[in-house]
Amino acid sequence: MAWTLTDDLNDYVAVAGEFLRSRPVQNTIQLVAAETLRARGAAAFGESTPLFGWWRSSDGEITAALLHTPPYPVLLTRLPEHSAESLAEALITYRRPLAGVTAEEGDAVAFAAAWCRLTGLSAQEARRSRLFQLEQLRRPDPGPPGAGREATAADRALLESWLAAFGEETGESVRSASDVVEDYLSYHGLTLWEDGGAAVSLAGQRRPAAGVVRLGPVYTPAGYRGRGYAGAVTAAVSQAALDASADHVILFTDLANPTSNALYQRLGYRPVEDRVVLRFGP
Repeated sequence: MAWTLTDDLNDYVAVAGEFLRSRPVQNTIQLVAAETLRARGAAAFGESTPLFGWWRSSDGEITAALLHTPPYPVLLTRLPEHSAESLAEALITYRRPLAGVTAEEGDAVAFAAAWCRLTGLSAQEARRSRLFQLEQLRRPDPGPPGAGREATAADRALLESWLAAFGEETGESVRSASDVVEDYLSYHGLTLWEDGGAAVSLAGQRRPAAGVVRLGPVYTPAGYRGRGYAGAVTAAVSQAALDASADHVILFTDLANPTSNALYQRLGYRPVEDRVVLRFGP
């Protein structure tokens, strides 16, 4: 039983791909990241080289995997028992600095304890999120005025401004808004809701991977909030994913935001699992 670490995307997909695809909803971030790296190159998430890894059990089966795209925290699948310590040791040997860890809470805590013991750092909770899956879409009724349309390059300035504002509000502004917008536009991944000819809300969707479409971000500028636009644009993008034959439509929410959590459940999304982000520091 051991961890293998590599910066070779092709090796990662060849060895761990079947394991990741066996739970495509829960492993959506890893699967979409692989598609994005293939499409945009190794610098898709920043200048640092991505790191991949997998855990092979005593019978040769792959039963866990990791993804690290700095400056984001290392992302872990569910960990086999007693594997967190050896993972921390393997990353230390690899000389891989980490800003934090994202995982199911028990696994995040176990890994953070091992990491902090080896590095002398401490861990603080930064965010709790919930993964939701669409069960049956229920459009807002009555819905707000207006309609959705695909965002285009002509909307670039607006999109960059809104995504930068979204990043500042959520604390996730670790990539340049222009790079993020360029990526989304490359596969028609952004939808605007317009009312009276003015854009009032935005919803995105990630690249499809293993039959799963993950929505996000969903953003409405402060002056347009409370009018139902976010629900309408989310429903529009959800329906578009279904029309494109997605097997599963999913999204993540911040558990500190009860408004969005309630909204998505009204639209027909149901909880799948919770995750926690722990940040490492002095």
